[in-house]
Amino acid sequence: MLTLIKRSFLLVVVTSIALVGCRKEKFDEYYGRPDDLAPPIYQQLEARGNFTIFLKLIDKASYKDILSKAGYWTLFAPNDAAIQVFFQENSIANAEAVSIELAEKIVRYALVFNAFKTDRISDFQSNIGWVPDQAYKRRTAYYDGFYKETVNGVERVVFASNRNNSLGNGTPFYVDGDNNNKYVPYFHEKYVSAKGLSATDYNYFYPNQPYTGFNFVGGAVQTADIIAENGIIHEVNKVSLPLQSIDQYLQGKPQYSLFKSILDKYLVTYQINELATRRYQILTGSSENVYIKVYNAGLAFSPNNENYLKQTDNDGQSDGYSMFVPTNTVLQEFINSKILEFYPSLDALPQYILIDIINSHMWQNTVWPSQFGSQLNLLEETARFSPSTNIVDKQILSNGIFYGTNKVQESNTFFSVYSRPYLNPNYTLMTRALNEEYRRVINNIGIKFTLFMMSDQLLRSKGFDYDGIRSEWVYTSPSTGVRVAGGLARARIQRILYNHIVSTPNNQLNDLSGEGYIRSGDRDVPGEYIKWNNNRVFAAGNQDANTVVNITGFDETSNGRVYYTDNLLEYSERGIGLKLAELAAPANSEFKRFFDYLNNSSLYNRTSGVITGVALGTSYTLLVPNNTSIADAITAGLLPASNNPTATVDREKVIAFIRYHILSRNTFAPDGNQDVTSTETLYKDGNDEVVNVRINNMLNNLSFTGQSNARTARVINASSINLADRTLIHLVDNYLDYR
Repeated sequence: MLTLIKRSFLLVVVTSIALVGCRKEKFDEYYGRPDDLAPPIYQQLEARGNFTIFLKLIDKASYKDILSKAGYWTLFAPNDAAIQVFFQENSIANAEAVSIELAEKIVRYALVFNAFKTDRISDFQSNIGWVPDQAYKRRTAYYDGFYKETVNGVERVVFASNRNNSLGNGTPFYVDGDNNNKYVPYFHEKYVSAKGLSATDYNYFYPNQPYTGFNFVGGAVQTADIIAENGIIHEVNKVSLPLQSIDQYLQGKPQYSLFKSILDKYLVTYQINELATRRYQILTGSSENVYIKVYNAGLAFSPNNENYLKQTDNDGQSDGYSMFVPTNTVLQEFINSKILEFYPSLDALPQYILIDIINSHMWQNTVWPSQFGSQLNLLEETARFSPSTNIVDKQILSNGIFYGTNKVQESNTFFSVYSRPYLNPNYTLMTRALNEEYRRVINNIGIKFTLFMMSDQLLRSKGFDYDGIRSEWVYTSPSTGVRVAGGLARARIQRILYNHIVSTPNNQLNDLSGEGYIRSGDRDVPGEYIKWNNNRVFAAGNQDANTVVNITGFDETSNGRVYYTDNLLEYSERGIGLKLAELAAPANSEFKRFFDYLNNSSLYNRTSGVITGVALGTSYTLLVPNNTSIADAITAGLLPASNNPTATVDREKVIAFIRYHILSRNTFAPDGNQDVTSTETLYKDGNDEVVNVRINNMLNNLSFTGQSNARTARVINASSINLADRTLIHLVDNYLDYR
């Protein structure tokens, strides 16, 4: 019986084993590794036979296990011939003589996250999918990590900022767990073509390496798309060590030490970070604190950040930074001649000037040699260098391109008319006002301007100031003591300021010895007219106050002349009727008969000088028919014989006549500068529709024609161009017929 039980048990065991074996075979058949699957990267390198030295370096770097297992890598593997050349160039006997640190650098910098065949190597992995032919870099497995740096004479443990905190946009300058991995550049023909580049762009940086259509750093891909179980291998003919970041490259180049010293002294801080400290102490057992090297948030980018902008996770694949750095000699000359004209030293400069000096040399994108003229820096300027004559050093680095230069960037900020108040501590209020509204108007060396300077002393004497605590403009009337702040004060300073900005494409104000007039502002944003006579300048407000602005000196800049003055060009705050009353006051005045009709009409307030429908601070042109023309208008029935009629119909005739001679929205002068061919008047017809007049504006010949007939009134130049509140008052030789 016992024997029978044993036999039965044995039969069950044998049967069970058979069943399990059967299921395992089916499992392996379905889930097992396919026989035709390529070996992992490490085994592929072994099988090919020409990576024997690189395999030894992989072993030394402790990457054999990683590259022998499942994964998703791209490996730019240098062949034996490439490594032999590297050994000879660096006096290394053999693989055994390579340090572990050097082996790690070679292997990890050749190893790229994710697998990329040539059909995807030039594509950018955006957050929403592949963007064809927009990538020339990939993130590698190599990073520098913690390092020691002497800061103010004290050695500290430092970690590079791994984010840009650009312009204070709230982005953290350090994200824990991000190792700041370096990128490696390559040059595939599809990217080169899509970007409008050529072999010349590649050979600009690597003159001794032929462009092949698929280059890796300073070498070439010899065999592409070697398939492995855990990724892709591209065989390369050159060993590439980890490229330096822009920050690292600057540190090792004494010819740029002045530029670097501005960064280090004024625009870099070292901030203790608890997360980085805890991580470092766990890794090393040390008790030292870790400091993050942080660049000023006002800079275009952090030169030690390897992650590019991080607006999307992989944007470092498609773009990088560019920095043009002048050598010490040319930078020192620029500082001495331009920057420190009114300051004793760099220590005395406001930080914003230092930031602008650096930002004028920084680009948030890759500036290729053939595209200097098409890429803009943070100050919206192209790279104003010649690739053939101004670049003395060119390097493709891990996080961007570095150009050493034999000149400074001729930045608008430091070479335009804007630079004169900006770089002079006596003009801080004017600079602040310009920055709020008009800096971009005048800060362009391609467009000529004349700038009349407004010193802090002058502005304060006129009641203007800036409250830094409340961050607002204030104005206190010198005559009444009434104080306004905020928007009202800002509007006043901006209007004053715009009187001092004049577009002068033909240097119209370079000679103020005679007399003339010109409109302030620029062609797109017209200002008010100002006049000059024998080196004295005045605006409507100066005439009201019976003052002038004397020219006390001038400077030339790249886009025009800057005048220094003893007064401000002030605007008028009087109703334009008061100016007309002055013109009509002499007994023989040609303005008199027109003004008499206005003075007795319901349109006019004799106390304020305000004409109904004419708003203070708005642009107008007032056409005043001379006395003969008024007589003709009476004969034609447009005006009653009496300038103070009692009949309603006659009073309405007067109102219609006056309104048709007031042009709204524009101020016209016989300067030939305006292209407007028709403009509105204040007159409305029986359908309550505005009636226009036509304009013919040529130099010294300005005329206006009624909309409904051919009657034309020409400006009498000798008696015209009379300044009022944003208005010109002209005497004309005819009347306009609104009928």
